[in-house]
Amino acid sequence: MPVPIQSPIGAAHTRIMGVGGYRPSRVITNAEICKVIDSTDEWIQTRTGIQERRWSAADETVGVMAIGAAQKALVAAGVEAEQIGCVVISTVTHLTQTPSLAADVANQLGAHKAAAFDISAACAGFCHGLALAQDMIRGGSAEYVLVIGVERLSDLTDMNDRSTAFIFGDGAGAAVVGPSETPGIGPVVWGSDGSQLDAIGQTFNWDELRDKPELGFPALRMSGQQVFRWASYQMVPVAKLALEKAGITADQLDAFIPHQANMRITDAMIKALKLPDHVPVARDIAKTGNTSAASVPLAMERMLAEGEAPHGGVALLIGFGAGLVYAAQVVTLP
Repeated sequence: MPVPIQSPIGAAHTRIMGVGGYRPSRVITNAEICKVIDSTDEWIQTRTGIQERRWSAADETVGVMAIGAAQKALVAAGVEAEQIGCVVISTVTHLTQTPSLAADVANQLGAHKAAAFDISAACAGFCHGLALAQDMIRGGSAEYVLVIGVERLSDLTDMNDRSTAFIFGDGAGAAVVGPSETPGIGPVVWGSDGSQLDAIGQTFNWDELRDKPELGFPALRMSGQQVFRWASYQMVPVAKLALEKAGITADQLDAFIPHQANMRITDAMIKALKLPDHVPVARDIAKTGNTSAASVPLAMERMLAEGEAPHGGVALLIGFGAGLVYAAQVVTLP
C-alpha cells in the first residue's frame, strides 16, 4: 500500500479584509491630450466618459505604486506583512520579464516568507487574483494573501494614436484576503476567448526590437468597437452567472464595481442586468481613465472611503480585457 500523503486543511470561507489604493498626483486633462491628437474634450467624454486620468512621475514605478497601495491595504486589514503567505500581482506593465514584480514587492513590504508571483490577465487580473487567493486560503496553502493590481499604462501609450491616446491611466489597488467564519467571496465565473486576441494588444513584440531597433517602443492598440460589442453583450451573462452562483439577486447588491473600461459599456451592463437605481455603480473612469488591473480595486477603495458603498455590503465585481479574458464574483466589502 502506498504511504498516505497528508493534505492541508484550510479555512472554510474567505473575505476581503482591507483595501488600499495609490493614485499618481499628476493629472492629465483631456485638453492636454488634445494638444497632441486631433480630438476634443466633448468627443472623448461622449465616447468614453473620461474627463481626466492620472499618469505617473518618473519615480512612480509599478513597484512604488504597488507598495503604496499594499501598505494601505495591510493597515486597513490589521494584518502584518510577515503574516502574508502569498503575494499575487496582476500587471501587464512590469517591463522586466524576470524576476517578478511580486517577489520584489513582497521583500520590500517585509513579507519575506511569502510566495510571490505575477499574473497576466490584463483588466480582469484583480478578479483572477481574488479567485486564486480564495482557493489558496481554503486549500490551506496560505492564511493571508495580498492581491495587487498595478499598471503604468502611460509607458505603453502612443500619444499620436487618436484611438487610444486618451484612454489609459496609471495606478494601483490592493486587497488583503484572509479566512472568514462566513462566506465573503463568491464563486468565480471566469474564462477566455482567444479567438479575439487581436482586439487588444501591443503593436509588436519585445523580441522584434533585437533585429529592428528602429521600431521604437511598443504601444497598446485596441479595436474599440470590437471590444465594446464583446464587453457589452458577452459580459452580461457572466455577471448574471456570478450573481446566481453566489445566491444573490441584482436588487440585493449594495454596489456594482465593473472594470473601468468605458462609461457606455458600464451603462449597457446596468441596463441589461436591470440594476435598480438604488445600487451605486463605480464610475471612476471619469477621473482615472482605464487603469486595467488596478481599476476594480481602486474603484472599490474610493467607494468605501467616500461612503458611496457600505462597509459589509455586497458588491458584484467584474473585469474583462486583453485576451480576451474575464472574471466576475460577488464579494462582501471590507
